[in-house]
Amino acid sequence: MTEIVLASSSPYRAELLGRLQLDFEQIAPEIDESIASGETADQYVCRLAREKALAVAERHPDRIVIGSDQCSECRGQILGKPGRIDRAIEQLTNASGQRVTLSTAVAVYDPDTAHVEVALVPTHVHFRRLNRSAIERYVNLEKPLDCAGAFRAEGLGIALFERIQSDDPNAIIGLPLIALTRLLARIGIVRP
Repeated sequence: MTEIVLASSSPYRAELLGRLQLDFEQIAPEIDESIASGETADQYVCRLAREKALAVAERHPDRIVIGSDQCSECRGQILGKPGRIDRAIEQLTNASGQRVTLSTAVAVYDPDTAHVEVALVPTHVHFRRLNRSAIERYVNLEKPLDCAGAFRAEGLGIALFERIQSDDPNAIIGLPLIALTRLLARIGIVRP
């Protein structure tokens, strides 16, 4: 049995965690991801990262559990997963020429203390000015309907940006490895 569980169904997060050369199992947390009334983007992702870690820890209380979550915010509005092509086009139209902030949280459940520690990493993405045909082409090619903000930075979505500002380049993909490495070190897992 592995000592670490990644509370996620995302293959991108699993690929990122694999970079730390840790043995881990991946389990979907199956929680309600609705935004609570009055919740900020930062509060929302920190809460979900914690809840994901705890949901999996309930089933595996003897294992270290890593949870994470991410959302985008543009012009003061939290952008969820569009789910539909028209919503994806609308989100990207609103992001055109704007700065979008991605709030990414990572949580680590320590089975020895039953405590969860959470770190938040913001990333500022500056979008190029995009015309309607470019947005439609992107959405049709990438189909980012399950991505907050309707873009997939680990794919073709990177071509939508002018620049990215972040303390952790992995945060944009959904798992900030620098922050995670720091949290894991606090419970005795030091990389490298």
